[in-house]
Order: sequence, then structure tokens, then C-alpha cells
Amino acid sequence: MIALREASVSDLGLLKLWDTKPHVIDCDPDDDWNWEFELTRSPHWREQLMAELDGQPIGFIQIIDPQREETHYWGDIDGNKRAIDIWIGEEEHLNKGYGTSMMELAIERCFRSKEVEGILVDPLKSNTKAHRFYERLGFEFVEERKFGSSVCFIYELKRR
Repeated sequence: MIALREASVSDLGLLKLWDTKPHVIDCDPDDDWNWEFELTRSPHWREQLMAELDGQPIGFIQIIDPQREETHYWGDIDGNKRAIDIWIGEEEHLNKGYGTSMMELAIERCFRSKEVEGILVDPLKSNTKAHRFYERLGFEFVEERKFGSSVCFIYELKRR
């Protein structure tokens, strides 16, 4: 069973290890998550969560309010949205349905807030597996957008 818990400084080593995995780099080649700093703070616009399978960490989820996020990564964006980053740390946990379970928990968490109207994700344009994954979950393609040197597809899941 998958459960989510708040990420903490005690997860630093594991998150840094996962950042070296080719399948994680392939999903997010340009980002430096600055874990040493980010795990020590809890801004009101962000949740950083570890996904655990029977008590063992297997993945990471970040949920942000893209309008309030301090770097303005998403640019000028309407309120009432959330954006999710997700990955599974070890290759042995891929393709077992854990990512789907993680996303279902994250989606439910986002929509607990009645004002949230939509959830955004931004997989790389080249990551066709991620496109199919998000489409199976009900996300719809919005646009192609460049973030830094990465060309991404923006998908949104709207509240039904």
C-alpha cells in the first residue's frame, strides 16, 4: 500500500541518490533541487512528500501553488491551480502501478481544497511514456512550452 508523508532532512541522502538515477535525470535533466536548503523549509505554497510502499520510501511528490511559487516557474498563471512533480526513485519500482497510486493520492490531496480547479504537470516533450501516463489519469494536453532549455508538454486535470 502506498502512503504519503512529509519529506524531511532525513530523506536527503536518498533524494540525492535518486537524483543520480538515469530514469530520474531523463524526466528532469535541468533541475537542481537544492535539497540541503529546500528540505529545511516549508513555504505555504508547497508540499514535498515521500511516497512509501509498506513503510519504505519509493518516490517523491512535490505539490505547489504555481501562482504563489516564488520562482514563478509557471509564469503568469491563474489562481486556483496546483502543479505536481513526481518520480519513483529506484528502477525496480517502475511499471508496477505505484506511480498511478502516488498520483491518485496527490490528485485527491490537491482537490481536497475546494478552490482548486485544475492540476498541472509538465513532462518533457520527448517523454511519451509520461504523456500516456497522465492521459490515462484524465489529464488533457494544453500546450507545448519551453522552460529553460527543456521543451515540455503542459497537461491539466480539471475538477469534474
